[in-house]
Amino acid sequence: MSTVEFEKKTKELIDGLKSVCAQHGLGNDGNEFKVITQVFLYKFLNDKFIHEVKKLDKAIAKAENWDEALKAKSEEEYEFLMLQLDENTARIEPDHFISSLFERQNEPEFAKIFDDTLLDIAKVNSELFSVLTSGGEKVRLFDKLSSFVEDNKDEFCRALLNKLVGFSFEHIFHEKFDFYSTIFEYLIKDYNSNSGGKYAEYFTPHAVAKIMARCLVNVDVKNVKCYDPSAGSGTLLMNLAHQIGEDRCTIYSQDISQKSSHLLRLNLVLNGLVHSIPNIVKGNTIQSPYHRTKSGQLQEFDFIVSNPPFKLDFSEYRNELDVDANSERFFAGIPNVPKKKKESMAIYLLFIQHIMHSLSEKGKAAVVVPTGFITAQSGIDKKIREKLVKEKMLAGVVSMPSNIFATTGTNVSILFIDKENKEDVVLVDASGLGTKVKVDDKNQKTVLSGDEEDKIIETFNQKEAADDFSVVVSYEEIEAKNYSLSAGQYFEVRIEYSHISIQDFEKRISDYDYNLKGLFKESKELESSINEHLSKLNYDL
Repeated sequence: MSTVEFEKKTKELIDGLKSVCAQHGLGNDGNEFKVITQVFLYKFLNDKFIHEVKKLDKAIAKAENWDEALKAKSEEEYEFLMLQLDENTARIEPDHFISSLFERQNEPEFAKIFDDTLLDIAKVNSELFSVLTSGGEKVRLFDKLSSFVEDNKDEFCRALLNKLVGFSFEHIFHEKFDFYSTIFEYLIKDYNSNSGGKYAEYFTPHAVAKIMARCLVNVDVKNVKCYDPSAGSGTLLMNLAHQIGEDRCTIYSQDISQKSSHLLRLNLVLNGLVHSIPNIVKGNTIQSPYHRTKSGQLQEFDFIVSNPPFKLDFSEYRNELDVDANSERFFAGIPNVPKKKKESMAIYLLFIQHIMHSLSEKGKAAVVVPTGFITAQSGIDKKIREKLVKEKMLAGVVSMPSNIFATTGTNVSILFIDKENKEDVVLVDASGLGTKVKVDDKNQKTVLSGDEEDKIIETFNQKEAADDFSVVVSYEEIEAKNYSLSAGQYFEVRIEYSHISIQDFEKRISDYDYNLKGLFKESKELESSINEHLSKLNYDL
């Protein structure tokens, strides 16, 4: 079966699960998200386990009924097989296979059998697959899914199970990021929009994620720590890990949204980064940053990516941040609470400062910021830019086209920080690139072509200056421009010259003189007329 066929089959599976939820009253219900993603994950882990076991045991791989051959093994033989599995593979007992559940689907209280199976898998794999809360609690893989429907629980669980048979992921596990990113986006497309409420996860466009990753990492690196303090569903981290190599990096993250943490865990499972799941934390990064050293200091990271929230109310804990313990982390200050519209608070300024504070000695970061940040002439914005310039830790800025995010009209730029860059800085104005496409009745977005993405990346990495597109400047030049990071303010003003004869020149001057005299005459006549009318005005009672 080809990759295209697998993608089609996988999407049919996802649609089938959604159909089951709709038929049992969960369509557009908040719990539908949990059912779809968790059942899909069960299928994926089951098939991955089978795939890995067959690689280890040729007899099972050749057996006509692999599950019967596996169940025939003694307890000691089965345990030895489990010890040989790689760390990205969940440990699953024979009674927990999809094929085993399928055989039992007509037993009484099947919903309990189904729930207990998932809960047992979660328990056995708790250490490796659990997401943490900032308080240290473990959020396990699976919930009791039958609890999300009020009646016909057995029928509901049977219907879910029957969608999982018929095809297997086994022959697609050699595929990499591009395949799984497509599947992941399709899986969560109905649960990753601004209809998700106060803490909705806005999906970072792949063009932005790709540019951030490839401009951040353009040489071979290994054994590095990668971090996102506002990770969402993990698009930025997945692109970064793919650029570095999944086996060369460890992922760390924190996000206030529980849904985001579940999505990121699923993303890590799909992309062979299971070893990083224990570093995924559900919590408030600004109020209670989780990742710390044994001595209690904030942990430092080699690479940081972030698309932080631009507008989010943090007034409830704003004053908690304004203490001496945070003075170093929030060196430029903490935004005040506006008198109106608390949701307009510039929380992204806190994230930028947190990121700068969390970089290792040679650390690099890429952060999505509102384009207004790069030119603000006062306040916290400017203080942050001053520090970046004075301490020579800036790589450059890429100003993106408008509507690169379909969900917001805010123009954005990507701020690149590099604590090793002591030389020139590259500023790119990509605002003129892209093609506008309609997303729905309300929104449109700008889409970059592959060539346009590559142009931005190559220009940035090569530090090339191009007319009306990019400029390479020194830290001293930036300071002289009042710390502006807008490429347009450094472009040369060019005057276009055209060669004309002396006769043409004299004719043009004569025409200008004639036209000006006519305009001056009309002006005097208009002035005389206005004065005449003013003199005739009087006050009548």
